[in-house]
Amino acid sequence: METGIQIKTENISGLIHFIRGEKVILDFDLAQLYNVEVKSLKRAVKRNKLRFPADFMFELSLEEHHSLRYQFGTLKKGEHSKYLSYAFTEQGVAMLSGVLNSKNAITVNIAIMRAFVQMRRFLETHRDLALKIEELERMVSSHDENIQLIFETIRQMIEKRREPMEPVGFKIGGTRERERKS
Repeated sequence: METGIQIKTENISGLIHFIRGEKVILDFDLAQLYNVEVKSLKRAVKRNKLRFPADFMFELSLEEHHSLRYQFGTLKKGEHSKYLSYAFTEQGVAMLSGVLNSKNAITVNIAIMRAFVQMRRFLETHRDLALKIEELERMVSSHDENIQLIFETIRQMIEKRREPMEPVGFKIGGTRERERKS
């Protein structure tokens, strides 16, 4: 079911943001991918509101919206909506394919799903790596503690050597010699 549209997963991965602890794609990026206007995409979503519960799609807060505006740089008038953007989770993007029913939407949706899967695999791989690094840090930390203990013991031994020590052995003029003379 190829439509001739070629979308690289790497290009889509760059559009995935972490907002509120979720991996999401914003409505204006989706509209560009689907080759529709943002207001058309939003209109289709509003007509099918029941298909988009909060874990599929949410509207950005004013603070999130402003934060994104600063991340994207100064926006030219008319290029981006003055309204708050919608953020679509992986499930929300999948639901969009049913709402925007066209060959283009299906092809784009498949590419987006692949990007989400690729990102999930990437994060899973890095999670394993992070756990291994954490384990190594714990091991090195305990080695550091042991090494510090060894150095402290050596320092104590050096300090004891600096203290004047009583001579070892037979002492002339000691208590036994006095006892013999008396």
